[in-house]
Amino acid sequence: MKVWIKYLIGIALGVVSALVLPLDGAKSSEVLGFLTQLFINFGRYLVIPIVFSSVIVSICKLRSSKLILKTTIWTFSIIVISSLLLTLVGLLAISIVKLPRIPITIDGAPELVNINLKSLILSLFPLSAFDSLTEGSFLLVSFVFAFLIGWECASEESTYRPIFSFVDALSKLFYNIAVFFTEIMSIFIIAAVCNWTITFRSLLLTGIYTPLIIMLLCTLIFIIGIVYPVIIRYVCHDPHPYKVLFASVAPMLLAFFSTDSNLVLPMNIRHGKESLGIRRRCSGFTYPLFSVFARGGSSLVATICFILIWRSYSSLNMAFADVMWIFFASFGLSFLLGGIPSGGVFILLTILCEAYGKGFETSFHLLKPASLIICSFSTVFDVATAMFGSYIVAVKTKMIEHHTVQHFI
Repeated sequence: MKVWIKYLIGIALGVVSALVLPLDGAKSSEVLGFLTQLFINFGRYLVIPIVFSSVIVSICKLRSSKLILKTTIWTFSIIVISSLLLTLVGLLAISIVKLPRIPITIDGAPELVNINLKSLILSLFPLSAFDSLTEGSFLLVSFVFAFLIGWECASEESTYRPIFSFVDALSKLFYNIAVFFTEIMSIFIIAAVCNWTITFRSLLLTGIYTPLIIMLLCTLIFIIGIVYPVIIRYVCHDPHPYKVLFASVAPMLLAFFSTDSNLVLPMNIRHGKESLGIRRRCSGFTYPLFSVFARGGSSLVATICFILIWRSYSSLNMAFADVMWIFFASFGLSFLLGGIPSGGVFILLTILCEAYGKGFETSFHLLKPASLIICSFSTVFDVATAMFGSYIVAVKTKMIEHHTVQHFI
C-alpha cells in the first residue's frame, strides 16, 4: 500500500474518532495531548542521527565530485527566491481580497517575544562539538559539525576512508530505521489528527476565522497546484511536473497535522529518494537547509495575518511604506526561524506586532485561537517548498535518477 494512502486512512480515522467519540472532556483532552506529544517525540526521534550522518556523506561526495559550490548556489538561490515569491503572493492575496474584520474581543497581557540573533550564532559552535548532537530543534547546529567532518573526509580520502565507510553505513542504517518509523507514524497520527479536529471544529463553529482559513486554503492550492508545477515545467524542462506534487502528498499531510517541519524531514528524504530519485549526496545537503532556512510559507501566512489584524483595528488604508515594511520584515525574519520548527509563524506574527508598535504590540491575540490552523498551513507551504526546491537542485546538478509514477512509494 502506498505511504500516502496509509496516512490518509490514519487521518480519516482520526477525524471520525473526533466527530463520533465523546472526547471533549478534560480527561480525554489530557490523554489526547499526551498521545499527540508522544507522536511528535516519536517523529523527531531519528531526525538528528539521519541528518548528521547524511550531511557527512553528502559533503564528502559533493566535494569529491566538485559539485558542492554549484549545489550550494542553487540551494540558497531557491531558498531566497521562494521566500520572496511566497511573501509576495501573501501580500497580493490579502491586498486583493478584503477579509471580514475580526471582532476585537480578545484581550491579553503582553507577551514579549524576540529572536536572539546572537544566541543563534553562538549556538552554532557550542562548548563541545558533541553538544550539537543533542540539539533537537535547531538543525543547523548539527549540520555545521557534520559539514566540517564531511569536508575533511574529502580532503584526504585514503586516510579517512574507514571513517567515511563507518558513517556511510550509519547513514544507511538510520535511513532504514527511519523508513520503519515513517510507516508506524501513519498509526500514531490518528491521535494527533483527533486532537487537531477537535480544535478545528470548535474554531469553525465560531465562524470568525472561516474566511481566513478559506483564503489560506485557496492560496495553498494556487501555489502547489499552479505556481510550483509551472516553475518545474520551465526551469527543469520536465513534461510531468505534477509528479513532484504527487510525491509530496504524504509529507504535506504529515506537515499539516503535525505542524513540525523537523518531524517531516525523514519523510521528505524518503520520498525524495524512493519516489523522485534524488541521490543521497544531494538530498542529505538540501533537505536540512530547506528545513532551516526556507520558511517562506511562514512569511506568507504572517503577512496575511498581520494585515488582517491591522484592518480589524483600523478602517483606514495602509500606507505604502507600512506595506513595504511588513513585506521586508516578514521576508527577512523568516530566515531566523530555523530554531523554531513548530509554531514559528505565530512567533513571527508576534514579533511583527511588537516591532510595528503604534498600539499593535499585543494585537496578535486576535488570532491566537486560530494559531494551530495558521501553523498547519505555514508548515505545508514550507514542506512543499523543500520538496519542489530539492527536486530542482537535483535536476540542475544532475544528481537524480528519474522514476516512473508507478514506482512511487
